[in-house]
Amino acid sequence: METWEWIVVAMAAAAVLMLVLALVRIRRRRAHLKDRFGSEYDRAVSGDGTGTAETRLSAVEREHEELDLRALPSAARDRYFDEWRQAEARFVSDPRDAARAAERLVERVLEERGYPNGDVERQLALVSVDHPDVVERYRHGRSMVEGDSAERTEDLRKAMLDFRTVLEDLLRAEPTTV
Repeated sequence: METWEWIVVAMAAAAVLMLVLALVRIRRRRAHLKDRFGSEYDRAVSGDGTGTAETRLSAVEREHEELDLRALPSAARDRYFDEWRQAEARFVSDPRDAARAAERLVERVLEERGYPNGDVERQLALVSVDHPDVVERYRHGRSMVEGDSAERTEDLRKAMLDFRTVLEDLLRAEPTTV
Protein backbone atom coordinates (compact mmCIF):
# COMPACT_ATOMS: atom_id res chain seq x y z
CA MET A 1 0.00 0.00 0.00
CA GLU A 2 1.05 3.48 -0.70
CA THR A 3 1.54 6.15 1.94
CA TRP A 4 -1.65 8.04 1.12
CA GLU A 5 -3.65 4.81 1.45
CA TRP A 6 -2.22 4.25 4.93
CA ILE A 7 -3.15 7.80 5.85
CA VAL A 8 -6.74 7.28 4.68
CA VAL A 9 -6.98 3.97 6.61
CA ALA A 10 -5.56 5.61 9.75
CA MET A 11 -7.98 8.54 9.46
CA ALA A 12 -10.93 6.17 8.99
CA ALA A 13 -9.85 4.12 12.00
CA ALA A 14 -9.50 7.29 14.08
CA ALA A 15 -12.96 8.45 13.02
CA VAL A 16 -14.50 5.09 13.94
CA LEU A 17 -12.70 5.15 17.30
CA MET A 18 -13.97 8.68 18.02
CA LEU A 19 -17.50 7.63 17.10
CA VAL A 20 -17.35 4.60 19.40
CA LEU A 21 -16.00 6.74 22.26
CA ALA A 22 -18.77 9.30 21.72
CA LEU A 23 -21.43 6.58 21.80
CA VAL A 24 -19.99 5.12 25.00
CA ARG A 25 -19.99 8.57 26.60
CA ILE A 26 -23.62 9.18 25.56
CA ARG A 27 -24.71 5.82 26.98
CA ARG A 28 -22.92 6.47 30.28
CA ARG A 29 -24.48 9.92 30.54
CA ARG A 30 -27.93 8.50 29.78
CA ALA A 31 -27.49 5.71 32.35
CA HIS A 32 -26.31 8.24 34.94
CA LEU A 33 -29.31 10.51 34.32
CA LYS A 34 -31.74 7.58 34.45
CA ASP A 35 -30.27 6.42 37.76
CA ARG A 36 -30.19 9.92 39.24
CA PHE A 37 -33.63 11.13 38.13
CA GLY A 38 -35.60 7.88 38.00
CA SER A 39 -39.16 8.39 36.77
CA GLU A 40 -38.46 12.10 36.34
CA TYR A 41 -36.08 11.14 33.49
CA ASP A 42 -38.89 9.24 31.75
CA ARG A 43 -41.27 12.14 32.26
CA ALA A 44 -38.77 14.62 30.80
CA VAL A 45 -37.99 12.41 27.79
CA SER A 46 -41.65 11.82 27.01
CA GLY A 47 -42.30 15.56 27.12
CA ASP A 48 -39.19 16.98 25.44
CA GLY A 49 -37.52 14.15 23.55
CA THR A 50 -34.30 12.45 24.60
CA GLY A 51 -31.72 15.03 23.56
CA THR A 52 -33.54 18.07 24.92
CA ALA A 53 -34.52 16.29 28.13
CA GLU A 54 -30.99 15.06 28.81
CA THR A 55 -29.56 18.52 28.19
CA ARG A 56 -32.11 20.05 30.55
CA LEU A 57 -31.60 17.40 33.24
CA SER A 58 -27.83 17.87 33.05
CA ALA A 59 -28.33 21.60 33.53
CA VAL A 60 -30.61 20.92 36.51
CA GLU A 61 -27.97 18.64 37.98
CA ARG A 62 -25.31 21.36 37.61
CA GLU A 63 -27.62 23.96 39.19
CA HIS A 64 -28.38 21.52 42.01
CA GLU A 65 -24.66 21.22 42.79
CA GLU A 66 -24.57 24.96 43.49
CA LEU A 67 -27.41 24.86 46.01
CA ASP A 68 -26.63 25.12 49.69
CA LEU A 69 -28.77 22.19 50.82
CA ARG A 70 -28.82 21.35 54.46
CA ALA A 71 -30.23 18.71 56.74
CA LEU A 72 -32.72 19.88 59.30
CA PRO A 73 -31.90 19.71 62.99
CA SER A 74 -33.92 17.16 64.92
CA ALA A 75 -35.87 19.94 66.68
CA ALA A 76 -37.03 21.29 63.31
CA ARG A 77 -37.96 17.81 62.09
CA ASP A 78 -39.97 17.21 65.27
CA ARG A 79 -41.70 20.59 64.85
CA TYR A 80 -42.66 19.73 61.26
CA PHE A 81 -43.99 16.32 62.28
CA ASP A 82 -46.08 18.03 64.99
CA GLU A 83 -47.46 20.47 62.42
CA TRP A 84 -48.24 17.53 60.15
CA ARG A 85 -50.23 15.81 62.88
CA GLN A 86 -52.21 19.02 63.42
CA ALA A 87 -53.00 19.24 59.69
CA GLU A 88 -54.10 15.60 59.67
CA ALA A 89 -56.36 16.20 62.69
CA ARG A 90 -58.05 19.12 60.89
CA PHE A 91 -58.84 16.93 57.87
CA VAL A 92 -62.07 15.59 59.35
CA SER A 93 -63.55 19.03 59.93
CA ASP A 94 -62.04 20.90 56.95
CA PRO A 95 -60.38 18.66 54.34
CA ARG A 96 -59.54 21.49 51.93
CA ASP A 97 -57.85 23.60 54.61
CA ALA A 98 -55.93 20.58 55.92
CA ALA A 99 -54.67 19.67 52.45
CA ARG A 100 -53.58 23.24 51.75
CA ALA A 101 -51.84 23.37 55.14
CA ALA A 102 -50.03 20.13 54.26
CA GLU A 103 -48.93 21.60 50.93
CA ARG A 104 -47.63 24.76 52.65
CA LEU A 105 -45.81 22.61 55.18
CA VAL A 106 -43.98 20.74 52.41
CA GLU A 107 -43.12 24.08 50.76
CA ARG A 108 -41.66 25.39 54.04
CA VAL A 109 -39.57 22.25 54.51
CA LEU A 110 -38.22 22.58 50.97
CA GLU A 111 -37.33 26.20 51.58
CA GLU A 112 -35.66 25.50 54.92
CA ARG A 113 -33.67 22.65 53.35
CA GLY A 114 -32.33 25.14 50.79
CA TYR A 115 -34.42 24.56 47.67
CA PRO A 116 -35.41 27.78 45.90
CA ASN A 117 -39.06 28.80 45.93
CA GLY A 118 -41.06 30.81 43.45
CA ASP A 119 -40.88 28.89 40.18
CA VAL A 120 -42.59 25.60 41.01
CA GLU A 121 -41.33 23.66 37.99
CA ARG A 122 -37.73 24.75 38.64
CA GLN A 123 -38.10 23.79 42.29
CA LEU A 124 -39.54 20.40 41.39
CA ALA A 125 -36.72 19.77 38.92
CA LEU A 126 -34.13 20.53 41.60
CA VAL A 127 -35.91 18.40 44.18
CA SER A 128 -35.99 15.52 41.69
CA VAL A 129 -32.19 15.30 41.83
CA ASP A 130 -32.34 14.14 45.45
CA HIS A 131 -35.88 12.81 45.65
CA PRO A 132 -36.85 11.40 42.24
CA ASP A 133 -39.28 8.91 43.75
CA VAL A 134 -41.48 11.48 45.49
CA VAL A 135 -41.51 14.40 43.04
CA GLU A 136 -44.37 12.87 41.11
CA ARG A 137 -46.29 12.43 44.37
CA TYR A 138 -45.72 16.12 45.10
CA ARG A 139 -47.03 17.08 41.66
CA HIS A 140 -50.03 14.83 42.11
CA GLY A 141 -50.81 16.24 45.55
CA ARG A 142 -50.61 19.79 44.24
CA SER A 143 -52.97 18.94 41.38
CA MET A 144 -55.48 17.40 43.81
CA VAL A 145 -55.54 20.58 45.93
CA GLU A 146 -56.10 22.85 42.92
CA GLY A 147 -59.14 23.21 40.68
CA ASP A 148 -62.15 20.93 40.72
CA SER A 149 -60.36 18.22 42.69
CA ALA A 150 -60.26 20.53 45.71
CA GLU A 151 -64.00 20.03 46.07
CA ARG A 152 -63.84 16.23 46.40
CA THR A 153 -62.87 14.83 49.78
CA GLU A 154 -61.41 11.67 48.23
CA ASP A 155 -59.03 13.73 46.08
CA LEU A 156 -58.03 15.77 49.11
CA ARG A 157 -57.37 12.54 51.01
CA LYS A 158 -55.09 11.41 48.18
CA ALA A 159 -53.32 14.78 48.31
CA MET A 160 -52.74 14.33 52.04
CA LEU A 161 -51.24 10.88 51.43
CA ASP A 162 -48.99 12.33 48.72
CA PHE A 163 -47.85 15.22 50.89
CA ARG A 164 -47.16 12.89 53.82
CA THR A 165 -44.94 10.71 51.62
CA VAL A 166 -43.05 13.76 50.36
CA LEU A 167 -42.71 15.24 53.84
CA GLU A 168 -41.40 11.99 55.34
CA ASP A 169 -38.85 11.66 52.54
CA LEU A 170 -37.68 15.26 52.91
CA LEU A 171 -37.38 15.08 56.69
CA ARG A 172 -35.54 11.76 56.63
CA ALA A 173 -33.07 12.63 53.87
CA GLU A 174 -29.65 14.15 54.11
CA PRO A 175 -28.41 16.48 51.35
CA THR A 176 -26.50 14.62 48.64
CA THR A 177 -23.39 15.63 46.84
CA VAL A 178 -22.19 14.40 43.49
